[in-house]
Amino acid sequence: MASAAEQMAANMSWGAFGKATELRQRIFFTIGLLIIYRLGTYIPIPGIDGTALREFMDQAQSGIAGVLGMFTGGALSRMGVFALGIMPYISASIIVQLLSSMWEPLKQLKKEGEQGRKKINQYTRYGTVLLATGQAFALANSLLAGDLVQQDLGSMFFIAACVITLVGGTMFLMWLGEQITARGIGNGISLIIFVGIVAEIPAALAQFLASGRSGAISPAVIIGVLVMVVAVIAFVVFMERALRKIHIQYPRRQVGMKVYDGGSSHLPVKVNPAGVIPAIFASALLLLPTTISTFSSGQAGPVMSVILAYFGPGQPLYLLFFTAMIVFFTFFYTKEVAFKTDEVADNLKNQNGFVPGIRPGKKTAEYLDYVVTRLLVLGSAYLAAVCLLPEILRSQLAIPFYFGGTSVLIVVSVTMDTIQQVQSHLLAHQYEGLIEKSQLRGKKRSKKAPSRR
Repeated sequence: MASAAEQMAANMSWGAFGKATELRQRIFFTIGLLIIYRLGTYIPIPGIDGTALREFMDQAQSGIAGVLGMFTGGALSRMGVFALGIMPYISASIIVQLLSSMWEPLKQLKKEGEQGRKKINQYTRYGTVLLATGQAFALANSLLAGDLVQQDLGSMFFIAACVITLVGGTMFLMWLGEQITARGIGNGISLIIFVGIVAEIPAALAQFLASGRSGAISPAVIIGVLVMVVAVIAFVVFMERALRKIHIQYPRRQVGMKVYDGGSSHLPVKVNPAGVIPAIFASALLLLPTTISTFSSGQAGPVMSVILAYFGPGQPLYLLFFTAMIVFFTFFYTKEVAFKTDEVADNLKNQNGFVPGIRPGKKTAEYLDYVVTRLLVLGSAYLAAVCLLPEILRSQLAIPFYFGGTSVLIVVSVTMDTIQQVQSHLLAHQYEGLIEKSQLRGKKRSKKAPSRR
């Protein structure tokens, strides 16, 4: 039998959405900020030679530049003010989270609650500025070396303007993401990446179909790719909704002379508690050393040449490191952020709940850790398969990056998460409406009741 929440979710309609004023404001606020982000991807950096850049990107689109363009919403191919995208912030978040699990001062900050979280977020912002400055400086020098800058500009002026513009663009994107998370709907950082991918899909699809019309790709391959994308989407939806329910029992309790049955419930644990974060983190770290090398491939030294040769998309080392980082971040993010077994066990103990046959406290934490570890083996294998199988096929065929496993995983996961948050806001609004109605009925009854003298 469906629960009350499920019944309310099934009965939700556009009428309920129209009455949820706060939800509408959040959605419009989110859409407005995302439009600002998309406009910023078309504003070029001062001093860029548009013709030379376009010729260079046409040649590099099939390589690592295609992946970078996917994560920046096409801003890198147009060398817009958001060319670095949100990746410096994601990289800084990875570094700070890794340090917070190994370095004692940051460990203590995590235990300080909201105040400690604010300090850690501040350190993440400082790290974002440092990483963005380093990447922007290297990118500016690479653009100069690749003759992609207007000839009448001085090198020092261009480097200064480029660094200031790119760092400012990244920090503005970080601020947009935080505002969407706090005052909008959904996770702001994930939505920015999501919108960047979705906005470029029509052009990528048109280019892909044009290749079929020109004979570069056979119709059988086009049909096979479209079927593969649909199959991957269905598989991602199935796995993201998959749960392992842990039975929780509550003891009987006595209130006065009455004994109440404690009842039971289930603790749902997702097969992939980390969601799309491992794929984004792995992509961010894997693309970090090759972001700049793309623009200086002609003047690259032996080290950069090796990186471009062996760490390009579809190469064996690229696939190996991608798999290893996906598995690592799946386990790390789940156990350190998404599902902390010690905290869950303590909460169950405080609520007098227990797993049948398992003692509360430490034994429950060990049992939960055992269950979660087994689930993460399956979850990490699922993420690696979804991200790598299309990459392998794409490396053999002329398939755009936007049809790859990582982009499909991000689009589907972010869409499901955003819809779930919209439903949660609608349910909260309906519950508030029911409470207000019951209060009004109580007031009317009290007014109609005859007064006693």
